[in-house]
Amino acid sequence: MTGLAWASLRHRVTANASTFVSVLLGAALIGAFATLAQTGAGEVSADDAETLRIMGIVVGGWGSAIVLFSVASTLGITVRQRAEEVGLLRVVGATPRQVRRLVLAEAAVVTGVAAVLGALVAWPAGFVLLALLRNGGMVSDTVEYGGGPAALAVTVVLVVLTGLLAAAVTARRTTGGPATLAIAEARSGAGRMRWWRVLIGLLLVGYGVAMAVVTITVTAHDSDPYAAMSTSGSSSILVGIGLATLSPLLLRWLSSACAPAVGRTGVVGWLAAWNTSRRPHLLGAVLAPVIVLTAGAAGVLMLVGIDHRTIGAGHPEGDTINLLNNLVTGMIVVFAAVVVVNAFAAVVAGRRAELQRLRLLGATPTQVERSVLAEAGIVAGIGVLLGLVASLATVVPFAVARDEGVVPDGQLWLPVLVAVATVALTLVAARSAVRRLGPLTGAVR
Repeated sequence: MTGLAWASLRHRVTANASTFVSVLLGAALIGAFATLAQTGAGEVSADDAETLRIMGIVVGGWGSAIVLFSVASTLGITVRQRAEEVGLLRVVGATPRQVRRLVLAEAAVVTGVAAVLGALVAWPAGFVLLALLRNGGMVSDTVEYGGGPAALAVTVVLVVLTGLLAAAVTARRTTGGPATLAIAEARSGAGRMRWWRVLIGLLLVGYGVAMAVVTITVTAHDSDPYAAMSTSGSSSILVGIGLATLSPLLLRWLSSACAPAVGRTGVVGWLAAWNTSRRPHLLGAVLAPVIVLTAGAAGVLMLVGIDHRTIGAGHPEGDTINLLNNLVTGMIVVFAAVVVVNAFAAVVAGRRAELQRLRLLGATPTQVERSVLAEAGIVAGIGVLLGLVASLATVVPFAVARDEGVVPDGQLWLPVLVAVATVALTLVAARSAVRRLGPLTGAVR
């Protein structure tokens, strides 16, 4: 199994490279903020320690949640794409335990190497973050960088364990039934979501909505002007992650609903609508970061705008709080954008044989590319719609709390801009992934 694992890693360069990049960037991001938390635990003043803890634990914690979710989703793509291969291995004599060991060995190599390299990047990145805090006057100039092996080691262990857990769960599901059933489900795109995943998604959405209700009914009347922000600021991200957790189910339902309209555009549109509803578990991994990207960017940036229009510009804490919000938004946008690109690269790379069959059946290269772009358009459209709905969990309660009403008084163009940019990013990622495959000619393997 060890030799087979090495051969499989060499054979699946694109898919494994996508996972590698996601893990490396994720470890670098988590590790950089972890070093700030470690610096705050050193010999610094109480005010500086509090600021560094907030930056390292609160801001870094939200970034870690996004990163770990994205790493698990990307790694899940590479394992799910191998369902047919796993079934064939079992047909020729491999036991489910051997197959799981194979998958875990590959995941350990990819995530281990990427996490270590990401931790090495995190050390100077943490130093840069501390320098920015000094220049911004958020901490004193006497604070010395205290990031070290402890924070980086915790980062590596956390990221690797997340990757191994995601691989183990997906591999166990793939090997849970008869081998012939795994092959049939892989070819048909069938499969059900686990009950625990549905429960987690519903709990996250419910908690985010509950915090939005608390903002309107309780914290909106608090004497602290930033109490409402503490309860509503993360609601859009929570709801976005919850919807992202349910992305395969939502993609199946919504793509089937829009299939008649898309199918009227021609053969390419019909094929794209059929493929999207047929493989929701794979394309759901692309839909998830699109939802989180839209929800986080639109929700938090609108919140910052509302705060600036009301009291943020003249409040002593306003600039610091909005800087933290912008940092969270920046992390979400950058990492979610990278995950969208990587996820599409992994998904399309696993469909090379399918796209070759389309060419053998008479489809032109342009038609094949347009079919994939149409799928990306459907995924992007659904993701943007769900993300904007999730952003309302932050925007509406905070606007009501700051006496702007259900509809904010300004920046209504911002959600539209976020939506257009997200759709454009998804389409560019899909087109780049198709063109990286090269000419789709030759025999189908």
